[in-house]
Amino acid sequence: MSELAQERPAPPAAHLTGSRSASPYVDFDRESWARLGESIALPLTAAELAQIRSLGDEVDLDEVREVYLPLSRLLNLHVQEGGRLYRAYRTFLGDQPARTPFVIGIAGSVSVGKSTTARLLRTLLARWPHHPRVELITTDGFLYPNAELEARGLMQRKGFPESYDRRALLRFVREVKGGKDEVRAPVYSHLTYDIVPDQSMVVRRPDILVLEGLNVLQPAPATRDRRTSLAVSDFIDFSVYVDSAPEDVRSWYISRFLRLRETAFRDSASYFRRYADLDTVAATRRAEQLWDEINGPNLRNNIAPTRGRATLVLTKGRDHAVTRIRLRKL
Repeated sequence: MSELAQERPAPPAAHLTGSRSASPYVDFDRESWARLGESIALPLTAAELAQIRSLGDEVDLDEVREVYLPLSRLLNLHVQEGGRLYRAYRTFLGDQPARTPFVIGIAGSVSVGKSTTARLLRTLLARWPHHPRVELITTDGFLYPNAELEARGLMQRKGFPESYDRRALLRFVREVKGGKDEVRAPVYSHLTYDIVPDQSMVVRRPDILVLEGLNVLQPAPATRDRRTSLAVSDFIDFSVYVDSAPEDVRSWYISRFLRLRETAFRDSASYFRRYADLDTVAATRRAEQLWDEINGPNLRNNIAPTRGRATLVLTKGRDHAVTRIRLRKL
């Protein structure tokens, strides 16, 4: 697969809204956003996209070309400009350690498509000429093991901020951003719904780290003594929030649950094996209950409030296609 084309000026974008409003964002419709990537060849095949796409996410090559390719171009510009700024700092200060990885955060609800977004961006960014080493880590690996969640009474709040080992996650991102040669992250299995014992992923000074998770844009939690504390978001250079109407995400979650009932849930090792034999009515009711009691409240109370902290917001319509892009003004 050939590398992406070198940067060439893009045609002017049209149909922009909100550029003169009090909003911190500039709004693009999909057509105007797509024009920002017209000069770039698509470095992805249908077969590769099929491997990247999550269950229930209907992204196609047209959407990759019109939405994700321009986004990869924008991110490439940020990485390049960061490199120029780093070199200027070295000149100004006389000496600086080696440049550290550019960290991209991908946030959003369960079932909204953030995993597909993260994998797409990892693939596209690795095909730009100057930063081929792109790593992807999901924050699922920093959930407490199920035994610990049970002991803390948090099993029904899995995915909420308090269900994560936030100190370990913060330490991981801090060490990556600090330029440590080798940093390890725990591994999570969606099959067993738990941390995999004695396994880890190793990150070795990538050019770019894509960090995907429900709560990567969370601010630092309040401390009893009101001290200023750090959050993972403090180490993120560019962030993307994948957004949609809550009722649409709920529908996608239920549909995915029903499809998993016919596939992954039938694996004898699956944590959800007990749902595989439910009929459609019972399975739908269970999925609705899980959304209404766990995933919906987490979205409403913890995830959605972080949307305004994102550098860029991808908004999806009912058909799962991106319809609107909001980019934070410089």
